[in-house]
Amino acid sequence: MSDDAAPWLIVGLGNPGPEYAGNRHNIGFMVADLLAERIGGKFKAHKARAQVVEGRMGPPGPANRRVVLAKPMTYMNLSGGPVTALRDFYKVPLERIVAVHDELDIDYPTLRLKLGGGDNGHNGLKSMTKSMGPDYHRVRCGIGRPPGRMQVADFVLKDFSSTERKELEWFVDRAADSVECLIAEGLERAQSSYNS
Repeated sequence: MSDDAAPWLIVGLGNPGPEYAGNRHNIGFMVADLLAERIGGKFKAHKARAQVVEGRMGPPGPANRRVVLAKPMTYMNLSGGPVTALRDFYKVPLERIVAVHDELDIDYPTLRLKLGGGDNGHNGLKSMTKSMGPDYHRVRCGIGRPPGRMQVADFVLKDFSSTERKELEWFVDRAADSVECLIAEGLERAQSSYNS
């Protein structure tokens, strides 16, 4: 399959299970759910220990892309296994993989898109990079730092606060828009439109 025919693999990072659904750490799942809704798909179980939706994204014409949306069903720190299995199954080049994840070092609700880089202590990225190397796209959804002396692990596994929830729908919507822009128009265009 030529690289042009290869789909994009968009991975929302999170933890499976209803008790994690509203957590800050699960914003990647929220964005994946919204993108699935936009392309009219329903997540189905895949043998790669993930839920996937296949479809097309973007305007009609050459910018319309085949996409696979995925939510790994392992815990966050094991995300690399399912993502690598999906990459191999769908024959996706690394530069067409997009991880959508929460980011502590960026204020809420700020987005930053980039290609490659470190994992910044994020266990989902750490696992993906260990499995595949670092050269995939990231849509980094800022959640800010924990207040006071709260531990990072406690902070990311808490639900968004009532104040944050006022902007959450807008933030998830904007993150989904940025993924669509990245895929249709490329990283530079998406960065100039969405990196606030």
